Amino acid sequence: MTYPGQPRADAFPPGYTVELVTDERVFAGLAPEWRRLYDRCAAATPFQSHAWLLSWWRAYGSAGRLRLVLARDGREPVAAAPLMLVRHPVPSLVPLGGAISDYGDVLLDDERGPDAEAALTAGLAAAARTALVDLREVRPGAAAERVYARWRGPRRRLADSLCLELPAVPMDELVARLPSAKARQRVRARLRRLDALGVKSRPVLPEETDAALRRLLELHRLQWRGRQVTGEHLRGRFREHLVRAVGPMVRAGDAVVTEFRMDGEVVAVDVTLLSRRLAGGYLYGAHPRLRERKADVAVMLLDACAEHTRAPGRGTLSLLRGDEPYKHHWRPEPVPNQRLLLARRRTAPLLAAALGDAAARRRGKELLRRRAERKERGGGGGS
Repeated sequence: MTYPGQPRADAFPPGYTVELVTDERVFAGLAPEWRRLYDRCAAATPFQSHAWLLSWWRAYGSAGRLRLVLARDGREPVAAAPLMLVRHPVPSLVPLGGAISDYGDVLLDDERGPDAEAALTAGLAAAARTALVDLREVRPGAAAERVYARWRGPRRRLADSLCLELPAVPMDELVARLPSAKARQRVRARLRRLDALGVKSRPVLPEETDAALRRLLELHRLQWRGRQVTGEHLRGRFREHLVRAVGPMVRAGDAVVTEFRMDGEVVAVDVTLLSRRLAGGYLYGAHPRLRERKADVAVMLLDACAEHTRAPGRGTLSLLRGDEPYKHHWRPEPVPNQRLLLARRRTAPLLAAALGDAAARRRGKELLRRRAERKERGGGGGS
């Protein structure tokens, strides 16, 4: 469908058109075309797969807010920006996938190069109208950077979440990267301990995926009982999304679900997401009995995840978002995501408001961090 603000035909190459999809049924029907486009975008991550995005929309989307910008050359999609409209803190078009997705991006057909970039940029400018385009969690090298480079209106680039990345090498090479002989010996001892306990792993078959994911979430709840946990992971809508999305992703090669058995019982389940350039452990559940038996769960999971980085071109083992201390034991490279803010001249005040909101949030987080540090030092929590 066309939409108010449709760009002029001369805004992009001859033969190209742009449409705005606002109907979930139309979005659902795009699966085969989306797959072809996804496969032609080397920078795409599993969070841009059709299965992940459609499932997320069905779990978290709001009726009437879908804004999917789709550029075509003839009938074939060559670029897509899967977005939704939000009203707060300012009217904005934001990526589908929300807070449970580690990377946000658009899709650009690498074979069409600048033509696809020009068409999608013009389509985004028209779709934005009176809203800001706010692209969150953009990984360095993402397709969205090419749209940002072409954008003619006001724009700003901010830091977003921090991700930690390792090279895509076998486990023995990851161990060799550790900074001291003592650290290397400790990890090798933990690997031997897993062998001594009889812990065995295997990728589950596609038809076993749904049951394995439900077991994962049961174990995840059990492992975090009595401790602070990401509350969303315990909610029914997240369970429905994960089961609905990951099954098709396993069949397409965009994910692998691994179960770990000890004494004939499933004691852990892990979901690793896969793309052409990276593999990343997304979520796991582990029975407390593993730790009681002195099994190092982090070493167990990394060992299994490293097995999935062997595909040609897959150069990154991503530890995804989060700066947890245990991740730093492996000497990962810190790779900050980006937030790309795009405005038209008429919406420049929205850009200023968004920048002010982001600055206020940074100050608030810094204040909380300083209070927590003072409390740890015994200095109290007052201002």
